[in-house]
Amino acid sequence: MEKITAIIPTFNEEVHIKEAIESVLWCDEIIVVDSFSTDKTVEIAQSYPQVRLLQRQYEHSASQKNWTIPQASHPWVFLLDADERPTPELVDEIKGILKQGTTHSGFWIYRRNHFMGKRIDYSGWQSDKVIRLFKRDECSYENKHVHAEIIAKGSISILKHKLIHYTYKDLASYLKKADRYTTWGAFDRYHKFQKTGRQIGLPYLFFRPLGRFVRHYIWRLGFLDGTHGFVVSALAAYNVYIRAVKIWRLQNGEKMEDPFKK
Repeated sequence: MEKITAIIPTFNEEVHIKEAIESVLWCDEIIVVDSFSTDKTVEIAQSYPQVRLLQRQYEHSASQKNWTIPQASHPWVFLLDADERPTPELVDEIKGILKQGTTHSGFWIYRRNHFMGKRIDYSGWQSDKVIRLFKRDECSYENKHVHAEIIAKGSISILKHKLIHYTYKDLASYLKKADRYTTWGAFDRYHKFQKTGRQIGLPYLFFRPLGRFVRHYIWRLGFLDGTHGFVVSALAAYNVYIRAVKIWRLQNGEKMEDPFKK
């Protein structure tokens, strides 16, 4: 059986880190890469002798992961966010791949999302998937601030079983993370638009958020998730609107600080 390293990126994850580590104790190595947490994340991680703790100043998610992946001791990597948990069925499926071998460079894994205490089955999240199982020497992340995905040398397949994702337990944590992600997303698009000379205005500011709400709530069946589905869809539109405003302000010369560094 081939060996595997679990990588868990963290920053102030004392609420999640214990369960995250315990969910990957089946791996041959566990690396927690921490961005200098100010809570008890590091203390909790260090209480597990199986954990190898690394610390690095945070630039963005893809950069942190790309710095850590080559330091894995084993040929396979299972990358887990602190608020995610592999189901027992997923663990067995991964072990089967390690035992049998495969020609694929990596695997997509679907996520079962929980939002503010409720499981979300629709609202655009029913097709949510991420590449989290991959070969160390054949994969790396795109160099972008948000929604960076794996670039692989070989083919990518998909697993049958899911990750459980406990995203956004309350509104305060959502809004704090939204500030970060909309700023990073604005930076990415601002630089992209600079290359093409595109300037955004009222149509972009109005129709982009509206389209996002309609997509999540109507076309992606958010109404079937009840009140939570409406809130998920509305917040998705809010994110698109705030990101658009930030792009607009950047194009008008406003300076914007990375919220992670505040």
